[in-house]
Amino acid sequence: MVLQEKAGPATASAPRRALLRGTVQVLGELLITAGVILLLFVAWQLWWTNVESDAKQSQVIKEFAKDLGTAAPATTAPSAQPAAPAAPQDFGKPVVGTAPGHSGTIGIMYIPRFGPTYTRPIVQGTSQDVLDTLGLGHYSNTAMPGAVGNFAVAGHRQTHGAVLDNIHTLVPGDKIYVQTKDGYYVYVFRNNQIVMPSRTDVLEPVPTQPGATPTESYLTMTSCNPRFGAEERIIAYALLDSWRPASAGPPAEIAAQVAAATGRS
Repeated sequence: MVLQEKAGPATASAPRRALLRGTVQVLGELLITAGVILLLFVAWQLWWTNVESDAKQSQVIKEFAKDLGTAAPATTAPSAQPAAPAAPQDFGKPVVGTAPGHSGTIGIMYIPRFGPTYTRPIVQGTSQDVLDTLGLGHYSNTAMPGAVGNFAVAGHRQTHGAVLDNIHTLVPGDKIYVQTKDGYYVYVFRNNQIVMPSRTDVLEPVPTQPGATPTESYLTMTSCNPRFGAEERIIAYALLDSWRPASAGPPAEIAAQVAAATGRS
């Protein structure tokens, strides 16, 4: 008869080691699963939300284009003599449109500094349903394009279309074009500023000067800062330089972009 040996300490601890290994394995699998979910969430935020928003914004621009007038810019007969450089045209005071209801389309913004295909709709409101889908959101308590005062808009930087992703690349003198059904408004970028989210004074009629009476037409663009965070806000300021009615056609610098975006020149 074989005698059963008494289990030593190593034998007695074997079940504990097995339990520990199983626990570690389960925790490892949970961490891997959590990592995969996190990567999928990041991909959804940085890629898929942009895909969805780009498609929706393109549709908004197409619908806006349908509502534009059909008047074409006037043309002149060809001349045998070389044409002299055209003098800047004065179209008088800018026409200022009426703000649409929430999520209504105001117009389109073109920023050549952001690339030859940059065309983004400007929509009334800055709530999540606007900024996450429709494009640049107009602060409803600020002026409309061309008006004396502060025309202010907001937009995401890295997600949901990334409409202001390159706001930090603007340099003084860059032109920013706003198209509405009334015409084209040309703003010239002046400077940017980094502020805390509580600095709502940047939306005042004269930016950062509460109580001041405006005498100029400002464009203020706001977005999150840094690019992959939201601890601060980056603010870009521009001043209205000129305007032209829709019947005069778009400024030559953006004529190709307008034609591509709206099917009109």
